[in-house]
Parts: sequence; C-alpha cells; structure tokens
Amino acid sequence: MTKLLRGRMITILEAKRAGQFGRGKLLPNIIAGVIVGVVALPLAMAFAIASGARPEQGLYTAIIGGFMVSALGGSRVQIAGPTGAFIAILSGVTARYGIDGLQIATLMAGLMLVLMGMAKLGGVIKFIPAPVIVGFTTGIGVIIWVGQWRDFLGLPKISGDHFHEKLWQLLLALPHLHIATTGVALFSLLLVMFSSRIRGLQRVPGPLVAMVAATFLQSIFHFKGVATIGSAFDGIPQGLPNFSFPSVTPERVIELMGPAFTIAMLGAIESLLSAVVADGMTGVRHDSNQELIGQGLANIVAPLFGGFAATGAIARTATNIRNGGTSPLAGITHTLTLALIVLFFAPMAANIPLASLAAILFVVAYNMSELKHFTHIVKRAPRADVVILLITFLLTVFTDLVVAVNIGVILAILQFLRRMAAAVEVQQMGEEKLKRELLDQGLTNLPAGVLVYEIDGPFFFGAVENFERALLQTHTDPRILILRLRRVPFMDITGLQTLDEVIGKLKKRHVRVMICEANHRVRAKLWKVGILEFIKPEDYADEFSTLLKHASTIALFGDSLSCHVHLSEHAANVLKVSSRYLRSDRE
Repeated sequence: MTKLLRGRMITILEAKRAGQFGRGKLLPNIIAGVIVGVVALPLAMAFAIASGARPEQGLYTAIIGGFMVSALGGSRVQIAGPTGAFIAILSGVTARYGIDGLQIATLMAGLMLVLMGMAKLGGVIKFIPAPVIVGFTTGIGVIIWVGQWRDFLGLPKISGDHFHEKLWQLLLALPHLHIATTGVALFSLLLVMFSSRIRGLQRVPGPLVAMVAATFLQSIFHFKGVATIGSAFDGIPQGLPNFSFPSVTPERVIELMGPAFTIAMLGAIESLLSAVVADGMTGVRHDSNQELIGQGLANIVAPLFGGFAATGAIARTATNIRNGGTSPLAGITHTLTLALIVLFFAPMAANIPLASLAAILFVVAYNMSELKHFTHIVKRAPRADVVILLITFLLTVFTDLVVAVNIGVILAILQFLRRMAAAVEVQQMGEEKLKRELLDQGLTNLPAGVLVYEIDGPFFFGAVENFERALLQTHTDPRILILRLRRVPFMDITGLQTLDEVIGKLKKRHVRVMICEANHRVRAKLWKVGILEFIKPEDYADEFSTLLKHASTIALFGDSLSCHVHLSEHAANVLKVSSRYLRSDRE
C-alpha cells in the first residue's frame, strides 16, 4: 500500500500541510463529524436493509469504508458509506448471489477502482453527459421508492425478478396494507419532512428525529404486526465486526465480474460527483485519481469486516461542509461516532420500526430523483437530449443500470458525432474570400485552372461524406486543387484514408492536389500514411510548367516556405521545398 500511495495527494497529508489540523480547526471538524455520524446512523441501516443486507452491515460499511476514504481519498471533506444509488444494484446482487457474493463483488470492484485511479481515469467520468446522469439517478430514485412500499405499508411478501413484475404484485397487494405499520410510516415521513420546523429541533437531522420518535412509540405501545429490526433481524450485535475473508474461487470471480464492474462504475460516478459538489461548496479542488484509489481501498477492506459497497455520499458530504467540516478529521470523527453507537447503544435498535426506515428512504428517493431537474430537461433541452434522458431512465427502471448507462453514453456519443459532422464544412474559396491574399501578391484573380477549398473543423470519420461530396461533384475539373487545412485541428485514420482515396480519384481525372497549412500534428499524420512524400521530378514533368506558372499563388497558402523563391532552381528543388504541401502521383 505504501508503494501504491507514494507520490500521490492523499488528502489527510495535504490537509495537514494546509494547516487544517491547527488550533482553531479541530473543534469545528469534530462537531461536524459527530453531526454527520448521527445523520448517517439511520441511513446506513436503511440502505443496508434495502440492499438485502443486515442493518449492522450498513453501519460497518459506514465505519470502515468511511474511515478509509477520509484517510486515503482525494477530497478533504468527502463522507463515504452505503448510499441510495447502490440499492438497485446491490439488492439484485444479494438476491441472486447471496451476501457472500455481494461482498466478493464489492472486493473485486474495489480492485477495479484502484486500477482506474492508477491509470488516471478519474477525469474520464466527467465526460458522461448530464441527460445520462439525470436519467439513471431518477430511475434509481423510482426503484428505491417502489422498493420501499412493502415495508412502508406492511404488505405481504411479493415475488418477481423484474421491476414491472414487482410493481404489479405490489399494486395487487395494496388492499392488504397493515394499518398500524402505515400509520407509523406516515408519522415518520412527516417528521423527516417537517421536524426542522419544530422549535428546538431545527438543528437535529429529520431522519434521526423520525427514527427515534417511531422507536419510542413502538417501545411503549408495541404495535402488533409492526416489523422492527428486532423481529426481522434479531437486533444489532453489540461490538465491532471481526476480520473474515470471503470464500473467493475462480468460478466465483468469473460469475461476479459483471456485478463487480457495475459496482465499480457506479461507485466511481457517485464518488466523483460528490467530490465535485464538495469542490463547489468549499473552493478546494479534489484529486479525482486519488479519490478513486481511496474508494477502491475502502471497498477492498469493508467486505473483510462484514461490510459491502461504499461510495461518496453527496447529502452527507454536504451536511459535513455546512456544519463546519474542512478536513478529513470530520470524516474520521463521523466513523468514530458510529463505532461508539454500535459499541454502547446497539441493544436499543431492536425496536426501530422498518416502516420508519422506509419513510426515510422515501425522502432519499425523492431527493435523489431530482424531479425538478428531470422535468426542466424534458421541457427545455434539445429533442435529442430529451430522448437520451428518457431512454436512460426507462432502461434503468425496467432493465439494468449498466445497460442504461452504456446505451445512454453511446447514444450521446452518436448524437455528438452527428452534430460535429454537420458542423464540418468543406467549401470552395472564391476570389472575394481570397482577396487579401491575392492583393499581397499583386494579383486580382486566381489563375485559370486553380481551385481552392478549405476544410473547417475536425476531419474525422463522421465528416468524410461532406468532403467527398464537395470535391468529387465539381462540374469542371481544375488543373490544380489546393486544400487549406488551417482550420483542421485533427484527422483520424478514416479521414486520412478518405483523403487519400479522393486524391487518387482526382488523379485519374488529371487533377493535381496540393495540401497546405496543416498544423504539426496533422502534417505528421499526412506524412506517416504516405499522402505527403518526396517525388521524382520526372513523375511531374508534364505538369511542371503549370506548377511554375502558379507557384506564387500556391505559395500564398504555405507557412514560412515560399515556392516562388526557388523558381530559378531545378524542378527537384522546387518539389522538395513544396513537398509538405503537395500530393503527387503515386506509382
């Protein structure tokens, strides 16, 4: 691990160098950490239960994963732990492969995240388009919301592997809702939403108020039929977890490769989005690659102590910042707070109603869905972006998150390429556009038989059709055709091959092509594929007189080299000087 972290910007060391552990900084961070720990308590248990794990495993994840990210991540104020974004994925993995499979997949995902960070892929995540991100986060919000109906309403157990099957079963079960459970859930939901308006509770997190109040009522009245952590999971063990390495076999690794990759990708996206939000709130930039390494190490270690997948939590990170957190000390304090709660107050968790945790997740799902942002994009965005948003959303809900993100990104890339290709112009430059260059040479008109075309934009595979159509459908063939590449930032192999083919077709029509003003990178590629090359004088004997006649005109479009300086020299010298701009016949 020392070699892995050497030379990187580990935030705990960077924060120390920045003076974040000096006098006057410690107390605000400790207070912020305690507050975030209290906020994380109900969320960690709720996310664990919704993911198919035991409630204490959510606490272990927040303690171990949160500590690793705060100590070794790339953001000073990032708070990590189980999150709502993972519920849709982890619940499916747990249902299919069991909790052992979930822990092995988490460990594999951690290794993937470390490799991504070492390969400096942290900056790549930012290229995922907004419609794709909003589409899958809204979809996850819907999945979480529907997934909590059973605990919120006290419905009987349902069957079904897919979302639409579960939704239909839940709708059929609605007449059988449990009155007491629903009452506790509604009471908890109101407290989560409005407890901040009660005098004396303004600074107490709504989820904590709801959980404590519902637990207090259940402890007094013992509502019959209301499921609790005690009745569903036999309570929470008092004490910290022991080290246990999951049973990893080659067959298991191959089987869980897909889920592990899904966890790694979503973990990277969620963590880096949270870090970006934190940057905006603090004005301090994070190290995205180190953040991936920290998240990866957290997901490697957490399963070894009973936890599962952890990632950066946007809401808890924002809570940390708003309450004065400025260094990793706050995140570490948050994990210590949770550890103390598990050590001393675990028995009290037995009476926590699952309906209360479901109510908390209702609010989490609403906040995560970003409905206002979703509807704003639908109303205001270009039609193609709206289509990408809706497709990503529907695929997230009804198929799989990985499928949704992959297809959404592919559609976004295709749309971008279509727009880029439409923006590339291949246009003929007439004498009006060349007036300034011609006047500099004492000319008023282009010589007969000379045409000048300019390519404006990246010359890549999506733009070759415009190029071919513009050059090959000329009504009259010139003797010399000059291509100006000054506005071409890059060319890909398809563009280079197309250019070569077009030049070959023009050659058969006895049209000679000169290429000029290419930047260094484009010129190097033209040389590499053989479009620009040294030629023998005799290969150009028939056209040499025409070249000399128009050499001064051709020189206008070169850089520091000028053909007309060498008019008195032998043809080979003229061609050698002009070779970087001139495409000759190829045997």
